[in-house]
Amino acid sequence: MAIIDVTVIPIGTDTPSVSRYVADIQRILANWAEEGKITYELTPMSTLIEGELPALLEVVQEMHESPFKNGIERVATNIRIDDRRDRNNHSMKNKLASVKQQLMKLEP
Repeated sequence: MAIIDVTVIPIGTDTPSVSRYVADIQRILANWAEEGKITYELTPMSTLIEGELPALLEVVQEMHESPFKNGIERVATNIRIDDRRDRNNHSMKNKLASVKQQLMKLEP
């Protein structure tokens, strides 16, 4: 299972706000999640998506295309991929649990 951190940036919007475009992308992700192909989490600066790498790359392409379908003529998409194949339990939830476990070791 892989995790992708993705930010889609529509360039040339009428206002500084891009929440409308983010909402459209979240609808795309909700559809993929309903089909059981991914899980995702919106953060204030990006979206985290986990699933099998081929599906993730497909959904990232759909996310990238979304602003174009809404009249934007330029889009910059940043992606960062964490693909760990030595364990089956590599998930966002398990990564956070591991860090929390390490923090507990540091507390008096």
